[in-house]
Amino acid sequence: MHTPRVYSIVLSMVFTAFVGRTASAQLVVSANDGKMRLVDGVNSPIPNAPADTVTVIDLRGAQPKIVGEVQAPASVIGPPQSVAIAPDESIALVTASTKLDPGDPAKTAYDDKVTVIDLQSSPPKVIATLQAGTGASGVSINRAGTLALVANRYEGSISIFTIAGKTVTPAGKVSLNAPESQPSGVAFARDGRMALVTRNNDSVISLLTIDGAKVEYAKRDLGANLKPYGIEVAPAGDVAVVASIGVGASGGADLVSVIDLTQTPPRVVDHASVGPLAEGIAISPDGRYVAVTIINGTNSAKASPLFKDFGLVRVLGLSNKKLTPIAEAKTGRWCQGIAWDASSRRVLVQCMVEREIQTFTFDGKTLTPGAAIKVNGGPAGIRTAQK
Repeated sequence: MHTPRVYSIVLSMVFTAFVGRTASAQLVVSANDGKMRLVDGVNSPIPNAPADTVTVIDLRGAQPKIVGEVQAPASVIGPPQSVAIAPDESIALVTASTKLDPGDPAKTAYDDKVTVIDLQSSPPKVIATLQAGTGASGVSINRAGTLALVANRYEGSISIFTIAGKTVTPAGKVSLNAPESQPSGVAFARDGRMALVTRNNDSVISLLTIDGAKVEYAKRDLGANLKPYGIEVAPAGDVAVVASIGVGASGGADLVSVIDLTQTPPRVVDHASVGPLAEGIAISPDGRYVAVTIINGTNSAKASPLFKDFGLVRVLGLSNKKLTPIAEAKTGRWCQGIAWDASSRRVLVQCMVEREIQTFTFDGKTLTPGAAIKVNGGPAGIRTAQK
């Protein structure tokens, strides 16, 4: 028979564990391009542009809270999965595919930067700046937190980085044997033994095999749709979803595709039409939903018949490896990345023109707009930790 003191001790331990768990932050990191803006449908450098920034936001609580900002290279060119957070939220990696041309600030040039940010420092701080390959774009960290991959958009390769605590070390490159393929997004399989790379220019998805820090191109590709871009693996590890950007607004409705990872080799098993130019994509932490940002002609010239003054965020149900439309809402213009909070009940959408992150609550049926988060620069890449 337990005494009241034993019950008191047990309850105290449970309460302490609960408080410790809920007191920990749930972070989202936004990379903000300060040097570019949309001028009547043209992505244009800003004269005397301010520095690019990275904003760290705590999603715990009723309202998201900015906990810090650092200056670091970022770029709107490439998929908005240009941020990766370690599973323990100790560090973030932010890539930059372009920079202002040192010889002519009215133009851009390719970049190769990977910035390592200490998220446990108060405030967050940059602890290393590394080099990947030309056009460093999509980046992901495996669930073990020991390996990162960066898609080098303008040289057809993948850069490998090992991670030990907060130390990130370059560990070579993998060539896709297709310099013009424009690798854009990269995602690890849940067991960390395979990765998938979207090739935006030649419209295939390449498979990589992984053994420790050894990464090789499996010389196996699969088709999804025209110009695959963003990619993410479901928490259960059974599927990946891919957003395709097609040929832009003039191409009409673009698609989100489901890749069955349980089959050998993996293959596409379903598609859903979502609208013109599917930019950012994210699977909810509970694995039940896929959220996608739709540019919807907001990056066209105002005189164009394709121009719209609002974008869209759409949520699809993901069940039995099939996609089903559930909800949509209007967003701002030229919106980029998208992320869920840990509850799978809040969605964050980056909008470049408004220079803010728009928030929506989701009750399983409807998206309801909430307060926006203003950032310094155009928000162009976003991620939460993939746990």
